[in-house]
Amino acid sequence: MKREINPQKSNRADAFRMWMSSPMPMVTLVKTLDVSRLVKVSKKIEMKFTMLMCWCVGKAAGQVEEFYTLPVDGKLYHYDKLAINVIVENSKGGISSCDIPFSDDLQQFNRDYLMFTEQAANECKSSCFASDQRSSAFLDEHMVIGTSAMIQTELDCIINQYTDKFSNPMVMWGKYRHGLFKTTLPVSFQFHHVQMDGAHAAKFLQRLQNEIYKLK
Repeated sequence: MKREINPQKSNRADAFRMWMSSPMPMVTLVKTLDVSRLVKVSKKIEMKFTMLMCWCVGKAAGQVEEFYTLPVDGKLYHYDKLAINVIVENSKGGISSCDIPFSDDLQQFNRDYLMFTEQAANECKSSCFASDQRSSAFLDEHMVIGTSAMIQTELDCIINQYTDKFSNPMVMWGKYRHGLFKTTLPVSFQFHHVQMDGAHAAKFLQRLQNEIYKLK
């Protein structure tokens, strides 16, 4: 459940004091991942690459305590659960997005991923940050990690909006690259400096790589 915490009694006290009022509080780190294992597993078990990538993001984030806190409207909140936001191309040629509750169970996460992405694509309606009852209750329980997969071309780096109006962390990538010995994917990770420091973000990116290596 989402609950407000006192920033001065948290381990983010200094960061809150320094960065909460910053007009550009977002930071971006970029790391090139070895996704050879992910591509191989995706083909072997016939699951989508992007879904597996999102699942690995959730697995890695769950190991970093800072992901469970988020600054919102000048306050600091703690959450008990994580979710992954996915952007999809909808039936009208535009984009819609949906929030998928993270589960350690890959099969369950895959079912939810397929159901919610198909719904968003067909209905051309985004479920995140909407005013409907499901979204309000959902956001009260889940700290949402945004993702954006722009697989139309290879990208070296992605910089998203640097604004205090959107404080959620976001993982972004383009098309993976086949090399002679391995397949690589540059990943951009954007986060609010109040939520975590660069060391926490670097730890997350390394754990993301480790989760990809561990896929079976």
